[in-house]
Amino acid sequence: MNLEHLTLFVRVAALNNISLAGSELGLSPAVASAHISKLEESLGVRLLHRTTRKVALTEEGQAFLQHAEDVLASVEAAKAAVGAGSVLPSGTLRIAAPASFGRMHLLPGLTLFMQNYPQLKIDLKLSDNIVDLVEGGFDIAVRNSELKDSSLIARKLATDQRVLCAAPAYLAQAAALEKPEDLANHNCLTLMGLDRWHFQAAERQISIKAKGNFNTDNGEALRDACVNGLGISINSTWSAYQHLLRGELVRVLPDYPLISDTAIWAVYPSSRQLAPKVRAFISFFSDYFGQPPFWDQALADKES
Repeated sequence: MNLEHLTLFVRVAALNNISLAGSELGLSPAVASAHISKLEESLGVRLLHRTTRKVALTEEGQAFLQHAEDVLASVEAAKAAVGAGSVLPSGTLRIAAPASFGRMHLLPGLTLFMQNYPQLKIDLKLSDNIVDLVEGGFDIAVRNSELKDSSLIARKLATDQRVLCAAPAYLAQAAALEKPEDLANHNCLTLMGLDRWHFQAAERQISIKAKGNFNTDNGEALRDACVNGLGISINSTWSAYQHLLRGELVRVLPDYPLISDTAIWAVYPSSRQLAPKVRAFISFFSDYFGQPPFWDQALADKES
């Protein structure tokens, strides 16, 4: 069985597009289509439903996919066993990531990542909308929300600590703030759909309904409104740590930590073998962010 045909088939299954998969492998659309046809002929089954816009796996194609991935993984393992596994990952790595986190932390890291893996090309989509990895043909997504799709596998890249912040100028003219209940007398800035704030007290949890005159769907906009003295907001430390270090923001209610089970995750479809380029991405950024991540370490160093 032709390994090039298998490799192409696995990419077609990921991208739902023969031309795009062929392009990644340096094949013209006609040659890529011919390779798939030869693979189907050798197996005696139809692996793909073809339409003018995209392709989809047949039932036989779905059954064959995992075996094809296993064969390719075994070949990679065999190469590694004789020293051929030192070849750097290549091809196109398609990544989806949240807009703010992507700009602030992925892009700087990708510069070094691409220097380490010069044979890789990066296709990066920055959006705060949750994208469909399979439908969009993405190899991996970076997310900072809870994983609800059981068809995905999540690997933690970094913790995502969240803190309550305000600008010193706002606090200087605002009402007293000693406990979470006092937030009723303050202008609370909120992210869309996240207006219920939960705090841990000594022996109980406190939940308050945050109320204010500013609501947004963008974390950077929320942080900047807080820096400008508009009110109090919850921010991820990865977003606000530089402002906290400079004193443009200060933590409020530090004795009442927020209850938040969040992290920065790398997710990919469970139906796919972990490709070398995806494994390289996860390994690199786990080390790049650090444990604890460098933004939390910077704040800890300042407070110590």
